[in-house]
This record gives sequence, structure tokens and C-alpha cells, in this order.
Amino acid sequence: MYNLKNQYLEIAIKATFEAANEIMSIYRGGDFGIEMKTDNSPLTRADKAAHLIIKKELEKTGIPILSEEGKHLPYEERRDWDKLWIVDPIDGTKEFIKKTGEFTINIALVENKKPIIGVVYAPALKLIYWGSQAGSYKLSEVSNFADFESNLEEKQRLPLQDQKEAFVIAASKSHLTEATKRFIDRKRDKFSKVEVISKGSSLKICMVAEGIVDCYPRFGTTMEWDTAAGHAICSYAGAQILDLSHNPLKYNKKDLRNTEFLCKN
Repeated sequence: MYNLKNQYLEIAIKATFEAANEIMSIYRGGDFGIEMKTDNSPLTRADKAAHLIIKKELEKTGIPILSEEGKHLPYEERRDWDKLWIVDPIDGTKEFIKKTGEFTINIALVENKKPIIGVVYAPALKLIYWGSQAGSYKLSEVSNFADFESNLEEKQRLPLQDQKEAFVIAASKSHLTEATKRFIDRKRDKFSKVEVISKGSSLKICMVAEGIVDCYPRFGTTMEWDTAAGHAICSYAGAQILDLSHNPLKYNKKDLRNTEFLCKN
């Protein structure tokens, strides 16, 4: 077996596949048990089940956990955490409900406000991305950790060499704002050919890390758990996630909302 050489990365990947097994069981069964949260976003049985599975696995590290579906401790209790896990048990719950397959499990390890490990897995697409100091990688056709272990030699290091004829922009399937449309129009004025790819969840960030997309602008609200894992993958692939003042996004802030940002190569 290829050695990941990072115990935290291996724990995160194992937790991801454990959660994916339960998520896909509910996905195939179709009984989602949909509720609406206070921010009017949907919550399903799969979100809650995945949260508990991931929490149980990550707790073994002794590192505190900030999960979208967990208890969000006050900043006064979080401010001194030099390390923490940031988790989105299902990123793209709307895509999960629509059964598009474009939802992911996001797990990041953050140190001193910077993501140092990231795992993004799209279980319906059998596609996993991960990033650490050893680099960022992509592996396709993996359904469980045994698949992952046995196929690690087939991993592709990011970014991939991709020859694009157009300037490619990733846009959200469920959150396309007027500001994003204006951004796309400005690029069309600048480049002779512009292509827009609509995707759900953090797959958009991973596509930038992969090199098949030039940028992903996000004008609108996102939370730290939406971006932390993808941010790590981008960083180790040579891409960036910058706020509109050209500073990298920071994590474990007092306000867990991200500023508007541009993810780009």
C-alpha cells in the first residue's frame, strides 16, 4: 500500500468513507427526512448521521471539532484553539435532495487559522480529492477505504495539465447571484471565449485546484466549513482563495461566515 505518511490525513479519509457509506444508504433509500434550519437551508437524515460518524472518528485525535451540524461554541471558547477540525458532513444538501450527485463530504484540519489538510469526497460520483504538505491529489472510482488503499498508485497529482481553449469560470448551481453574472460579463469583455461550468458544492473549488477551471467567484454567503477542505487542496495545488482585498481566507474566526472571495489559479 502507498503510505499517506500523515496520520491525521488518514483518519480524515477513513472518517469520510465511513460517513459516505451511511450517506449513500440514505441516498439510495430516498427517505431523506427533510427539515428546514433557521437560515431556511435544508437538513436531512444523512447530514445528521454523517455528522455523528465523522465526529466519532475525529474525536480520537483529541483535536476539537467545528461541524456545520454540531454545536457551535462561542468564540471565547474557540479563540485559543491552535488546531481544529472543520467539517461539513454534506456540502450541497440541495444537490443531495435533487439527486444530482454533486454533493460532497468536506473535512479540513486547520492550524493557526490556515487549512493544512483537506479531504473532499463526492460519494455519488466516487471521486475524492485531498491535500496536505505532500501535495494535492485526485482519485476516481473509489467507493470505500479499501478501494482507496488498493488504488492509491493511480492517484493524479494536482494541478493536472489541461489545455483550455477558453477562460473557464465555475459558478454555483444553487446560488448564482447578480454579482456573479456581472463578473462573468466582465470576463467576456476581456477574453475572446469564456465558458461557464455550473456545479454544486465544493466541487467548484476542487476543479480550480485540478486546473480545469480558471476561477470560481463567490459573491454571497458561505461558511468556513464550505471552503476549508477545498482551500487546503487548492493551496497545495498552487491555487488560491482570496477575499476581495486579495488576502487568503482565515478560519476559526469570531464570525464563521466567509467574506466574498475569488478562488483562482
